[in-house]
Amino acid sequence: MHRAHASVFVALVLGIAFALTASPARANQWDQRTYFTFSAPVEVPGVTLPAGTYLFKLADVDVERNVVQVLSEDGTKVYATFFSIPEERVTPSDRPVVTFEEGRAGAPEAISAWFYPDDTTGHAFVYPTHVG
Repeated sequence: MHRAHASVFVALVLGIAFALTASPARANQWDQRTYFTFSAPVEVPGVTLPAGTYLFKLADVDVERNVVQVLSEDGTKVYATFFSIPEERVTPSDRPVVTFEEGRAGAPEAISAWFYPDDTTGHAFVYPTHVG
């Protein structure tokens, strides 16, 4: 029974992720520039983003392909720069996808991973762990 509940939760989260994504902007596949529009606040490592449109991209792709940047829609303001780790999925999507972690009640949803269109390897966001 618990397994069925978890499957329903995952399907719901993926559905929300598809609903929140904007049309893909595929100008530069190397840095994986992708625009996402969120209708509610979301959390990425180190910052809570208010509802709005944001540019997600890989930073300094010549050195590391595991550093993600989140910028304003026009690319002039950096909201967050953080590490990611590869995350695999079986079936690629023709659209960009974000997945969410199960959140705390009343807190913004935390993005778990970002997948570029047509890729089976995405970027799982690395959040700091709190000891206490």
